[in-house]
Amino acid sequence: MSENQSEEVQQIEKLYEFSERLNASKDKSQNVGDYEGIIKMSKTSMKAKQLASQLIPRYFKFFPSLSTEAFDAHMDCIDDGDLGVRVQAIRGLPLFCKDTPEIISKIVDVLVQLLSTEEPVERDAVHKALMSLFRQDPKASSTALFTHAGVTPTTDDQIREKVLNFVRDKVFPLKGELLKPQEEMERHITDLIKQSLEDVTGGEFKMFMDFLTSLSIFGGKAPQERMQELVEIIEGQADLNAQFEVSDTDHIDRLISCLQLALPFFARGAPSSKFLNYLNIHIMPVFDKLPEERKLDLLKALADISPYTTAQEARQLLPSIVQLLKIYMPARKTGEEMNFTYVECLLYAFHHLAHKVPNATNSLCGYKIVTGQPSDRLGEDFSELNKDFTERLTVVEDLTKATMKKLTQGMTEHNKAMSAAKTDEEKASIKTKKLNTTTGLRTCNNILAMTKPLHAKVPPFIGDTNLNLSWKEATKPLASTTATIGAKRPANSSNGSGNNVSAKKGRGSGAMQSQLVNKAFEGISSYGAGRGGNRNWGGRRGGGRGRGQGRGRW
Repeated sequence: MSENQSEEVQQIEKLYEFSERLNASKDKSQNVGDYEGIIKMSKTSMKAKQLASQLIPRYFKFFPSLSTEAFDAHMDCIDDGDLGVRVQAIRGLPLFCKDTPEIISKIVDVLVQLLSTEEPVERDAVHKALMSLFRQDPKASSTALFTHAGVTPTTDDQIREKVLNFVRDKVFPLKGELLKPQEEMERHITDLIKQSLEDVTGGEFKMFMDFLTSLSIFGGKAPQERMQELVEIIEGQADLNAQFEVSDTDHIDRLISCLQLALPFFARGAPSSKFLNYLNIHIMPVFDKLPEERKLDLLKALADISPYTTAQEARQLLPSIVQLLKIYMPARKTGEEMNFTYVECLLYAFHHLAHKVPNATNSLCGYKIVTGQPSDRLGEDFSELNKDFTERLTVVEDLTKATMKKLTQGMTEHNKAMSAAKTDEEKASIKTKKLNTTTGLRTCNNILAMTKPLHAKVPPFIGDTNLNLSWKEATKPLASTTATIGAKRPANSSNGSGNNVSAKKGRGSGAMQSQLVNKAFEGISSYGAGRGGNRNWGGRRGGGRGRGQGRGRW
C-alpha cells in the first residue's frame, strides 16, 4: 500500500470515528470537535471528500455556530475537480434542508446554477436533488425555482432555459404527486407562473398555458371566473393596451396566436370583449394594410371567435365584417379577384354575428327583419344595398360552382397520376395536391351552404357550429413542427395567402386551369396546425417592452 493510500485509509477511519461518536452522543452539540474534524477532512483526499459530503449535511443542524464554515466546505466539494466528489456533494444538498427548511431557497439557488453541467451523471444528481426538495416542501421549492424562470436585468438566459426545461420535463408531469395540498398548491403555482410571463417566447407561453389548463382548478368543472382568469393572462400577452402599429408584425402574430389560445375559454363562458374591442378599433380599420400572410390567420381567428360574441359585441363588429365581404365578394363583370378562404371566413363570421343581432343587417345588407326595436330602421330604403349584396352572393356562387368543377376534374387527374406514380417523391407530391384539392372542395361546399340562405328577405342566419370550417377538418399534416423553448418561428412557414382566383377567369370556359386552382388553395389549412398555433413572439419593443436580447419571434 502506498503512502498516499495509507493516508487516505486513515482519513476514512477518522471520519467514521467522528460519525460514530456523533451518532452515540445524546447531546450532539457538545461534539464540536468531531464536527470540526469532519469539515477538516472534507479538504483532504478524494474518498474522504466523498464521505465528508455525506456527513456534513447529516449533522449540520446541531452546529449552528459552524454553519457557514460547514456549508462553505460542502460547496468546495461541489466545485471539486473529481466527478465522484461533486455528485456525492450534490446528493447531500437536500439533507441540509431536512431539519432547516429556512435554507431551501438557498439550496435551490445552488442547484439551479448546476443545471448547466454537461456531465449526464452530475445533471441527473441535480435533477434528483431538486425533486427531493420539491417533495420536502413544494411551496418553498417552487417559489425559489420560479425566481429563475422570470426575466430580470441580471437574468442568465442559459440558466433560465435550463430551469424552464426542468420545470417542463420533471415538475409538470408529476403535478399530481408534487402539488399537495392540491388546490392550495395549484393556486400557488398559478401565481408563480403569472409572475414569470413578463417576457416570454411563444413556445414558453404555450407551455405555461398548457400546464395551467391541465390543473384541476381550471378543469371541466371550474367556474366561469377561472376561465376569465386564463383569458386575462392571455390578454396580457396580447398587448391589448398598446397602440397598434400595422408594421409591427410581431404584435400581429402575438395577437392572433393569443386569440387562438383564448378560444376554448370563450367557449366556456369567458368574455371576449377586450379582444373584440381591440380588433374592431385597431385592426379592422387597417385590415387592407396588414401583410398578406397575416390577413388569412386573422380572418380565421375572427370566424372562430364569432360564435362566442355577445349581442352588443356582434352589433359593433358586424359593420366591419360586411365591409370586408363587399371587398372580397366580387361584383359582376369587374374582373376582381376572389379569395375563397377569405370569403368562407367572412361568411361564417357574418352568419354568427347576424344571428345575434339580425336587425342590424337591415341597414347593412338591405334585409327587412322586424324585431320591434328602433334599430330595425324599417322606414328607410336600403333596397340598393340588398340588390348589391345579393348580386355579389350570386357571383360568389357562380365562381364557387365553376371552381368546384375544376377541382373535381383535378382530383380525377390526381388519382390517375397517383396510379402511375413510381417514386415516393412523386406520390408525396400528388398526395399534397389531393389534400389541397379536398380542402378546396370543402371550402367551396361551405361557401354555398352559407350563401344559399342569404338570398331570402328574412334569412335564417346560422347560429350553431355544425358547419365545419374547411381548415378544421381532421387531416394529418405531412410534417409537424413543435414549439420549443426559445425557438424561432421558421421563416418559410406556409401562410395560405395564395388562394386567389380571378373572378373574370373563373367564369370563363376553361381559362382557369386545374394547376391554378390547386395553387389557389395551397396552404389554406395552415392555421392552427402551423403558423397560427406555435409562433414564438419576440422580446418586447424598445426599452419599455423588452430585454433587448432577442427572445425569438412568433
